[in-house]
Amino acid sequence: MLNLKKLQNRIQEGSVCLIENEKNLRYFLEFDIDTGYLLVSNKNAYFITDFRYIETAQRNLNSSDVFVILQDNLKEDIKNVLEKEVAQKLLVETKYQTVSKFEFFKKITEFLSNENTLDEIIANLRVIKNEYEISQIKKAQKITDDAFSHILSFIKEGVSEKDLALEIEFFMRKSGAQGVSFDLITISGKNTSLPHGIPSDKLLQKGDFITMDIGCKVNGYCSDMTRTVALGQPSDEMKKIYNTVLLAQKKAFEKIKSGVKASDVDFAARDFINKSGYEGCFGHALGHGVGLDIHENPTVSSRSDTVLKSGMIITNEPGIYLQDKFGVRIEDMLMVTDDGYYNFTKSKKELIIL
Repeated sequence: MLNLKKLQNRIQEGSVCLIENEKNLRYFLEFDIDTGYLLVSNKNAYFITDFRYIETAQRNLNSSDVFVILQDNLKEDIKNVLEKEVAQKLLVETKYQTVSKFEFFKKITEFLSNENTLDEIIANLRVIKNEYEISQIKKAQKITDDAFSHILSFIKEGVSEKDLALEIEFFMRKSGAQGVSFDLITISGKNTSLPHGIPSDKLLQKGDFITMDIGCKVNGYCSDMTRTVALGQPSDEMKKIYNTVLLAQKKAFEKIKSGVKASDVDFAARDFINKSGYEGCFGHALGHGVGLDIHENPTVSSRSDTVLKSGMIITNEPGIYLQDKFGVRIEDMLMVTDDGYYNFTKSKKELIIL
C-alpha cells in the first residue's frame, strides 16, 4: 500500500490522522469504499467501518498493513486507537469537515487540531500520479474517446440534448466504465454559450454547434474531455471562433512542461483569445487537475501560484462564449512531463461538420 506508506512517512511522532473523505479513503486503501474512518500514525493504520462493509474491508485489506475494526461505539472506537498510539494531536480533513462532525471529534479528545496540515499532505501526495493511477486514467480516457466516436453517428436533427447524454453514458458503461465522472454536458445552439449548461429537451437543429463535455470513471479514476461539433454548415463567425479556440489551446500546449508556472500556461491561451477580439468571453480557468476527483489540484488559472511538475494530470480547455448566440470549448486531458506533456485525449480537434 504505497500511498499509505507515503502518508505515514509524513506524519510526525505523536500525531494521528483521521481520514473519512470517500476519495481519500479510496486513495489510501486502494479499493472502493464510501463509509468508514481511517486512522493513521507514523507506524500503524486502523480502519473502522460498520457491519455493512466489514467483510469487504477484510477481503481487501492486509492485516499487516491495516487493522480492520468493526464499528461498535464510534466515539470509544476512535478513543481506543488514540490511546493505543499515545496520540498528542489528532489531525482531520478540515477541507471536508462539517461543524457538527468537528464538535463530535472534540468530545473524543482534547488533542483535536483545527490546522489544515493533513489537507496539505494529502493534496501534495495526490497531485503527482503513480503508474497505477496513470494506467486507470488512460483506460477511462480511451472509453471517453470511443464514446465520442460513437456519438457522432447518433447526432442528427430531432435528437434531444438529453438523448445525447443518455446514449454516451450507456455506451461508456457498456464499454467498462463504472459510471460518468460528472453530469455530462451535451448542449446545442444558444445553450452552448453556457459553459456548464445542463442537457435539456431541446432538439438538435441544422446550424447548431453541439458541445459535449464528457468523461467516465475506471476504478475510481476520472477522464475529462470536451469537443464542439457542427450539425450542418456553420457560419463564418462560428468557424472563426472555433479556430480561435483551437489556436488558443495550441498556444497553451506550447508552454506546458515541468517547471513552468500554471498561470503562464493560462496566460498563453487567454492572451491569444483577448488579442483576437474576444476579451471577457473566456471567463473560466484554463484547466484543472484530474484524478479520483474530476476537479482537484492543481488549478491552471491566472491566479494560480502552482509550478507544474512531472506526473501532474491537468486539462487544457479554453473556450469562447457569446451570450445568447453560441459557444465553443475544446478540452484535452494530459500529463505533465519533464520536457512537455503526454496527451491522453486522441479524438480529432479540427472542426467536425456533420
